[in-house]
Formats: sequence, structure tokens, C-alpha cells
Amino acid sequence: MGRLSVEEYKDSEKTPLVVVLDHVRSLYNVGSVFRTADAFRLQGVCLCGITARPPHPEIHKTALGAEDSVEWKYFERTEDCVHYLKDQGYTVLAVEQCEDSTLLNNYQLSPVNSQLNRIAIVLGNEVKGVQQQVVDLCDGCLEIPQYGTKHSLNVSVAAGIVIWELFKKMKDNDE
Repeated sequence: MGRLSVEEYKDSEKTPLVVVLDHVRSLYNVGSVFRTADAFRLQGVCLCGITARPPHPEIHKTALGAEDSVEWKYFERTEDCVHYLKDQGYTVLAVEQCEDSTLLNNYQLSPVNSQLNRIAIVLGNEVKGVQQQVVDLCDGCLEIPQYGTKHSLNVSVAAGIVIWELFKKMKDNDE
């Protein structure tokens, strides 16, 4: 199937996209995000606040080893993570429904400067979402269009949707 070894994965070129988990409670959601990050060869995952860290059996149950291939960092405060990523040249976007949010399908990458297309997405707690003080630090908000009776998605599902959409945009922008 042409799968990379963990060593080959670590040495491979990465998609310039980082996922930040802001106080995510479910270890299964954490593991699922690791697995999706591995699938799209993301730059890494940042775990913040109460978000659990590997090694942990419940993370491993859904990550299936991706927690060993994907680079990750832990920050006690999500705000410190946002500042760190901005210092590294990332545009930091909260995935949240908020005033002046950009619908995910309408988000545009910079066509002239691929360095501006280093993106970090912040996904929030399953009940409370991204903390307001974190939203305030971000460069903007991405919103997933929703057309049913519910106004939220499971955090790992939201991560998968946003990662896929940004991954496609980044690959199209490279061509």
C-alpha cells in the first residue's frame, strides 16, 4: 500500500498546517485528530490545557500509532501556543462560529506568498468551544457551513473537514 514508516514520515515534507486543541476533553477526539494529522502529513498538533497527551491507551485506540509519527507539543495555556505559532510565522485561525467569521469554503490562501499559507487551526472544547480570549488572539475565524437543525459538529469531525479543505487549497495553490 506504499505506507511510510514512522522514520520516513518524520523525514518527509509536511503540509504547513498545525492543529491546536484547546481544552479538548475526549481522548478519542484527540486520537482521531492525530490520525487525521498523520493522513495529511501535517506539520504537527498542539495540545493545550486539559487536553490529554500521549502516551495514553484511549488516545492510541483511535490514533492507531499516529501519536508516534505526528510531532506534538503541549502548552498549559492555549494563549501561549497562539503566540508561539504566530512567532513561527503561522496565521492562526479559530474554527468557531463568531461575528465576521469566514465560511470555510470562502477562505482564500495567499496566491503570491506561500509563506503566508502556514496555517494553524484552533479547535475548542466539546461543550464550550474555543475560549473567547483565544479567539481574540487569532487572526480570524473559520466557520463550517451547516444547513441542518444543529449548529455544531463533533470536534474530530470538524477537524477532518477543515484539514481536508485547507489541504486541498494548499495543494491547488502549489500547482
